[in-house]
Amino acid sequence: MLIKDLSNFVDKKVTLKGWVANRRDGKGLVFIILRDGTGQCQCIGDINLIGEEKFNEAVSLGLESSLIVAGKVVADERQIGGFELHISHIEVLQNVKDYPIAKKEHGIEFLMDQRHLWLRSNRQWAIMKIRNQIIFSIHTFFQNEGFVQMDAPIFTGNACEGTSNLFETDYYGDKAYLSQSGQLYGEAMAMAMGKIYTFGPTFRAEKSKTRRHLSEFWMIEPEMAFHDIFDNMDLIEKFLQHVLKDVLANCQTELKLIDRDTALLESSLGAFPRLTYDEAVRIIKGEQDVDGQNSIKSLEDLLATTENRLTEINAEIADREQKLKTPGMKKGEINFNQNKIGQLKNEAKDVEEDLRNIPQWISSAKNFEYGNDFGGSDETVITRLFKSPIMVYDWPHDVKAFYLKRNPTDSRFARGVDVLAPEGYGEIVGGGERETDEALLTQKIKEHDLPMQEFEWYLDLRRYGSVPHAGFGLGLERLVTWVCKLKHVRESIPFPRMYGRLMP
Repeated sequence: MLIKDLSNFVDKKVTLKGWVANRRDGKGLVFIILRDGTGQCQCIGDINLIGEEKFNEAVSLGLESSLIVAGKVVADERQIGGFELHISHIEVLQNVKDYPIAKKEHGIEFLMDQRHLWLRSNRQWAIMKIRNQIIFSIHTFFQNEGFVQMDAPIFTGNACEGTSNLFETDYYGDKAYLSQSGQLYGEAMAMAMGKIYTFGPTFRAEKSKTRRHLSEFWMIEPEMAFHDIFDNMDLIEKFLQHVLKDVLANCQTELKLIDRDTALLESSLGAFPRLTYDEAVRIIKGEQDVDGQNSIKSLEDLLATTENRLTEINAEIADREQKLKTPGMKKGEINFNQNKIGQLKNEAKDVEEDLRNIPQWISSAKNFEYGNDFGGSDETVITRLFKSPIMVYDWPHDVKAFYLKRNPTDSRFARGVDVLAPEGYGEIVGGGERETDEALLTQKIKEHDLPMQEFEWYLDLRRYGSVPHAGFGLGLERLVTWVCKLKHVRESIPFPRMYGRLMP
C-alpha cells in the first residue's frame, strides 16, 4: 500500500512501509510522520491499542528509522495529504540513532556532502518529483509530435565547438572526448527520420563555480528536416508551454512544498517575446525600456532594497542572540530562536551574494560591447524585465557555433536563437538553423581551426540530399532550476557533478 493511494481506502485497514520523517509523543500517544517516497502520512499510536512494549519502541524511534505500520485510514483535512493512520500494529525494521541531517539549519556544503541522505528531505523530494514530471512531459511532447527518439554517442572523436572545454579520454589508444552535445549526430539522424530527438548526458569541462554550471548534465536535442529558424522558434515555444502546463497540472503539491510562486510559470503559457540581438542589446544597455522598466534603474533600485534587507537580517539575528541570553528560557523557545538564527544566517549569505552580484550586473549592462555574446550577467539583466521566457535571435555570427546558417539578408548575423528564462535565470535553450552550403560550412570549420578530417562525415550531410534543417538543445537542469526557482543548479539533479565536486 502506498501513501499516495490512501484516498481510496478511507475507513479501511491498510499496511504502510516507510521511514520516520518526524516523531513526537505525549500522554500515551505517539505521532509518527511516515514517508514512503510517494507522500507523507501522520500515523498515530495509542498505548492502549498497541501495548506498552510497542509504544515504548515507537517513542524511541529516531529520524529515518524504517518500519511497517498497519491500521485504519481516517480522513482529516487538517493532516498532511488529508488523511491519517490510526495504528493497530507496528514493526520496526531499524531504529536509527544520530541521523546526520537534523531539523536545525545546515550549511550548503554540509548538505552537499550528505547528498545521498539530503535527497530524503521534503524539499529535495519535491524538486525530484518535478524533475520527473518534466522528463515525462518532454518525452510525451516529442512522441505525440511524431519525433523518433534516437541516441547520440557519448564518446566522440570530434567536438561541436572545439575541444577547450571537453573531457579528454583514452579510447583504445586514440584520443576521444566525452560528448558536449549530440547535435551533429542528430542532424545525421534527422536526414534519415525527418524529426528526431536525443535525450542523454553531456559533459563540459569548464572550471566554473557559478550557480548555472554543471560538469555533467542532461540535454534534450531535437533536430528537424525542412525547418527554418522561425519553424524552430515556433516548436520551442510550443514545447516549453506543453511542459509548463503539465507541471502546473500535476505538481501543485510539490510546487507548494517548495514555496514556488507559480505566477510567472502561468504567464509563460502565452506567446514568448521575440527580440533580435540588436533589440536585446539596447534593452541591456538601458537604451530601450520594457513596459516602462529600465534595466539600469531597476537594478539600482534592487541594490538599495537588498542593502536594506541585509540590515534587517543582521538586526534580527542580534535581537534573537540577545534573547538567548535570557535566564530561564524554555527549551522549545531556545530551539525556535536557534533555528531562526540559522535560517537568517543562511539568508544573509544569499543576500550578501546578491550584493556582490548586482553591482557587477549594473557595470556589465552599462559597458556591454556590441558584437559580444551574452554572459550570465547580461542574461540576468534582460530577463528580469520580462514575465515569460524571451527568444533572442539573429546573433553576430562570430560569437556563435560554426554550423549556424547566415542570415540570407544580412550575412553579419547567424540564424541562431537563445531562449532566456525570466527572473534572471537566463539561457535554457540554444539552437538555430543549420548551414546547408558545403563551401560555407567548410570555410567556417577552417575559421574555427577545427580538424577538417574529423568533419568529413558531417560534410557528407551537405553532399547527399541536403535540405533546410534546424534544431535546438534544452538543458534539463537549467529548466528544472527555473521552474523550481532554485538558487543553484546543483539542487536540480540527484547527484551533481561540477568543478570541485565528485562525491558522493
